[in-house]
Amino acid sequence: VQLQASGGGLVQPGGSLRLSCAASGRTDGFAGMGWFRQAPGKEREFVAAASWSGTSTYYEDSVKVRFIISKDTPKNMVYLQMNSLKPEDTAVYFCAASFSAGHLWYKQFHYWGQGTQVTVSS
Repeated sequence: VQLQASGGGLVQPGGSLRLSCAASGRTDGFAGMGWFRQAPGKEREFVAAASWSGTSTYYEDSVKVRFIISKDTPKNMVYLQMNSLKPEDTAVYFCAASFSAGHLWYKQFHYWGQGTQVTVSS
């Protein structure tokens, strides 16, 4: 499985960005896909996830009302619409894919993309 993230950039506080992630390779059997981020000097943290075959979505609390994860399964794409961006959202954003079974699939991811930089600054 290969994951290619794109869409990062520089945006002013309060602005919006849409990240995209294209999956290729063995995508059958995906439990879901997600987004993580890592800011300088900090550990990687979970941002959002969406189940591949259903409609379940999960969000980290600080982004819950500002970010929206969506997917296009025929195109093997997942997106992260980020609104009302704040300087603390600055990080490298990674997409990831999970093949875990069960309702806690979003706790474990197996494949990772290369990351795309998001910088929120005036």
